[in-house]
Amino acid sequence: MLIHPWDAARSDAEWQQWLAVHDFGQLAVNGLPGEPPFVQPMHFAYDAERGEVLAHLARPNPVWPALDANPEVLLSVVDDYAYVQGPWQALPGDPPEHGTPTSFYAAVQLRCTARVVDDPAEKAELLNRQLGHFQPPGMSATVAADEGPYARRLPGIRGLRLQVTDVRAKFKYGGNKPEEVQDRIAEGLAERGRPLDAAALAVQLRRRREA
Repeated sequence: MLIHPWDAARSDAEWQQWLAVHDFGQLAVNGLPGEPPFVQPMHFAYDAERGEVLAHLARPNPVWPALDANPEVLLSVVDDYAYVQGPWQALPGDPPEHGTPTSFYAAVQLRCTARVVDDPAEKAELLNRQLGHFQPPGMSATVAADEGPYARRLPGIRGLRLQVTDVRAKFKYGGNKPEEVQDRIAEGLAERGRPLDAAALAVQLRRRREA
């Protein structure tokens, strides 16, 4: 992923705060010999203090043999994206039709070392931490390895602990453009109102405020 200086995260806090509320991504695993990479969409919970990603997948998932062969993986999360029309990007003094269209988006890529969790007690602890992230208090029973409504379902899943070893974060929102162009893009996104335009606009405006 190419990251220009003006698109880079300004701090670890920026991408960590973004990732805390963007918790669905694609886990890319090296394929077995002769096979392409395997990509698994999944929800996850990111623990910034421990530098760890928690997830679980069904036991029949074909990802497991590839992880056994090579535990080095990449978790990719992309969101808050929008197509930016060419005329919005025209430089001051240029005809609108000379503007170059582009994409706005936020992307975080976590390089991780995966560890598969099969121990029932550890799986229960992992699931409780995930539930604590996703569900309001009192909305689900506590997961236990030997009792309760989830105990008999634990054998059907395997847990994943992904230890983060490197991070690449990008917030591509026209930070290198003149103020006039950035204003025009913001007005265009607000007026067009397509799905995700509001989210992209919010990130663009936040980064301008924090510049």
